[in-house]
Amino acid sequence: MAEITYDDFSKVELKVGTILLAEKVEGADKLYRLTVDMGNNEKRTLAAGVAQFYTLEELVGKQIVVVANLAPKIIRGITSQGMMLAADSEGSVAILSPGKKMPEGSRVK
Repeated sequence: MAEITYDDFSKVELKVGTILLAEKVEGADKLYRLTVDMGNNEKRTLAAGVAQFYTLEELVGKQIVVVANLAPKIIRGITSQGMMLAADSEGSVAILSPGKKMPEGSRVK
């Protein structure tokens, strides 16, 4: 694994968001389109490959950790405006969430 410096890591902006809407993506078995409240009246669209592990109903209202300053990327026609963090091990996925309810937009340090 390549090491990064503290200065490199300090450029990453992690924030708490709440999933407002989760939708299936037509023609994609693993992908959902998420609408996430990032606080301060900011809503973002994220493409998330978690459809095999979470139902749409499990996601709506869930707080997540988002890489907020990631450059947008088009994935299957969706402009993803960040990345939701999740742990992955031997075919199991767990979305990273704060341990208690936090205001949207809270920084993760």
